[in-house]
Amino acid sequence: SDLEVGMYKEDTTIKLDEQEVSSEEVMTKFDKESKFRRLSGTPAKIVFVIAVAWSVFQLYTGLFGTFPSTLQRAPHVGAAMVLAYLLYPMNGKPSDKIPFYDYILAALAFACSAYHIVFYDQLLLRAGRFTTADMVISALAILLLLEAARRVAGLVIVCVGSVFLLYALFGNYLPGFLFHRGMTLKRLVCLEWLGTEGILGSPIYVSSSFIFLFLAFATFLKASGVGDWMTGLAMGACGGSVGGPAKAAVVASALQGTISGSSVANTVSTGSITIPLMKKSGYRPEFAGAVEAAASTGGQIMPPIMGAAAFIMTEYVGTNYGTIALAACIPALLYFTGIFTNVHFEAVKNGLLGIPKEHRPEVVYLLKTGWYRVAPIIVIVALLVMGRSAMNAAMYGIISCLIIWVIEIVRETKRFNVLEFLKKFVLCLEETARGAISVAVTCGCAGIIVGVVTATGLGLKMANGIVELAGGSLILTMVFTMLCSLILGMGVPTTANYIIQATISAPALVALGVPAIAAHMFVFYFGIVADITPPVALAAFAGAGIAKANPMKTGFNAFRLGFAAYLVPYIFVMNPVLVLVNPGWSTPYFILMVAKAIITAIIGMIGIATGFTRYFIAPCKWWESVLLVICGVLMVDAGNVTDLIGIALFAVLAGMQLVRKKGQAA
Repeated sequence: SDLEVGMYKEDTTIKLDEQEVSSEEVMTKFDKESKFRRLSGTPAKIVFVIAVAWSVFQLYTGLFGTFPSTLQRAPHVGAAMVLAYLLYPMNGKPSDKIPFYDYILAALAFACSAYHIVFYDQLLLRAGRFTTADMVISALAILLLLEAARRVAGLVIVCVGSVFLLYALFGNYLPGFLFHRGMTLKRLVCLEWLGTEGILGSPIYVSSSFIFLFLAFATFLKASGVGDWMTGLAMGACGGSVGGPAKAAVVASALQGTISGSSVANTVSTGSITIPLMKKSGYRPEFAGAVEAAASTGGQIMPPIMGAAAFIMTEYVGTNYGTIALAACIPALLYFTGIFTNVHFEAVKNGLLGIPKEHRPEVVYLLKTGWYRVAPIIVIVALLVMGRSAMNAAMYGIISCLIIWVIEIVRETKRFNVLEFLKKFVLCLEETARGAISVAVTCGCAGIIVGVVTATGLGLKMANGIVELAGGSLILTMVFTMLCSLILGMGVPTTANYIIQATISAPALVALGVPAIAAHMFVFYFGIVADITPPVALAAFAGAGIAKANPMKTGFNAFRLGFAAYLVPYIFVMNPVLVLVNPGWSTPYFILMVAKAIITAIIGMIGIATGFTRYFIAPCKWWESVLLVICGVLMVDAGNVTDLIGIALFAVLAGMQLVRKKGQAA
C-alpha cells in the first residue's frame, strides 16, 4: 500500500496542505547538531577518513578491551573536536567549504590529544608536577573544547562551563559557603586536561567505552531495517483503532526513541510519517505535532536502550546498566500510558477513526516474515539481565545487527555482494562517528564542571545549600531541583544537563534519605522533558515545523500530554518501589506491592488523561475534570490510603457519567 511504501522508503520531504516541508530543514532549524557543513571533494574525504578511523578505534577497543584511561579517552575527545571543527561552521550557518582557520583549529585539537599519547610515560612519572608546556597545551585544549561545544551544542553549556572555571580561579574572593581556597591557573588547566577528574573524567570514560558502541548499534539497527519494521508493527497493531494514527505514533516513537536517543531527531524521523497521517485523520495540527514530540521525548527513558545520560548514571550511582534500565521500566510505562490514554480520549471525544485495513501493514505478515529482526534487542536485554557489561552487550548487539542485515540483503536480492556490503558498513561507521561528536564534546565540556566541583568541594556545598534553602523539606528540594533541571535543559543537551545535576542537585536528594537511583532518575527525567517544556520546547517546535502548526500551542499541548513525566518522578522519590527499590520487604510481598503500584498508577494515568481531555465516559463538566485529575494523582501515589480514596472517587465519577450518558441516549 501507499502507507507501506512511505514507511519503508526513506523520504526526506513531506507534502502537507500542498506545501513542501523538508525534514532536513526542520532538523537544521531546531537541532543544533544538524547545522553541519555539506562537504564534497577532498574535504569530504578527509572527514570521512577521520570519522571511519575513529569508529574503527572504538570497535577495536570494544572487541579487545580498552586502553589505559587517558590513552582511551584523549583520542576520543580529540577525534570529536577535530570533526567538530571540520563539520560545524563558526557562525552556525551550513556551508560547503572548510575555511583555513578551521583546519588550523582541527590540527591544534589533534595535537592536544596526541600530547597524552606522545608524553604518556613522562606524565605518569611526573605525577602532578606540571611544566609550562603542560599548562600551555592544557589551556589550549580547554579553549578548543569550549569552542567546539559552542558550535555543536550551543552557547549555554559554554557559559556554564566558563562560570565554573572562573569560580575555580576566584572562589577565594566569594563569601559564605561558596568560598574555597582558590586555584592557580596552571593547576586548574592541568588538572582539567591532564588528569582523570576533569575533561577526561567519568563522563568521557563512559562515552569512550560503551556509549559510542551503543550509537554504532543504533546505526546498524537502522541500516538492517529493524527500525522500519518496528514502525510497521506499531502502525499495523494500533492504526485501526480509534485515533489509530496517533496511537501508532506513540508506540512507534517509544520503539524508535529507544534506538535514536534524540528527542528532536526522533520527532522528525517518525513524525515525517505519523504527523501527516494524524492530520488526515482529523487531529488538530498542534495536537498532532505535540503527540509526536511527547512520545519521541519519552524514547530516552524507554528501556532497554535509553539516552546517553542513562549510561553515565551507572558511574554516579555505582551500579550496572541493567539495574538502571530495569528501574526505568515502570516510570516509562506510566509515561507512555499517560500519552496513549490522552490520545485515546481525544480521539473518542472528537470521533476520530483509525486507518482503513487496506492501508495498514499486516501485523501477522510482518511477524511471520521478519520475526528474527527483534533478535538484536533480545540479545542486548538478555546480556544485560545476565549481568554482562554494557560494552559487551553492545558489541554482541552490533554483531547480531550485522547478521540480520546480511539476511535482509540476501532475502531481497537473492545474492550477497561482499564489496557492496563493506561500502555500506563503512558508511555506517562514518554515520556513527558523526552522531558521536555531540555526545563526546558535551561530555568533555560537562567534565570541566565536574572537575571544578571535585577540586573545590562545591558539590557537597551546593547540596547542603539546596537543602538549607528548602528548609530541610524534601518536596521543596525536589521543586528546586526540577526547576534547575528544566531551566538548564532549555539550553544544554540532556547528557550535560544530567552530569551537572548529578554532581550538584542529586546529592541534595540523597542527603535527605532518597535512594541514589531514585535521586539520579529524578534529575535525569526532568533534563529530558525540558524538550517539551515551554517556552523552549525543541522537540515540540520540531513537531510544529512538520505539522505546520503554531510552535507555542504545540509546546503547551506536548506539556499536557507528557504531564506524567512531571508527576511520576515525584512519586518514585516519595515511594521508591516504582523504581524497584526494596525497602526490606520479603520478595513475594515486594512483588505484590510492585504489581499493586503498577495497576493503580495506570488507572491514575487514565484519570489524569480524562481530566485533561475533558472526556471520560461522556463529556466532562469542569469540576469533573478537576476531580478526575485529583483522583489520578492520588492513585499514581503508591500509598494505600491515597489509592482507596482515588478508586472510590473514580468509581463515583464513572457511575455519574454512566447515568448521564444513559439519560442522554434515552
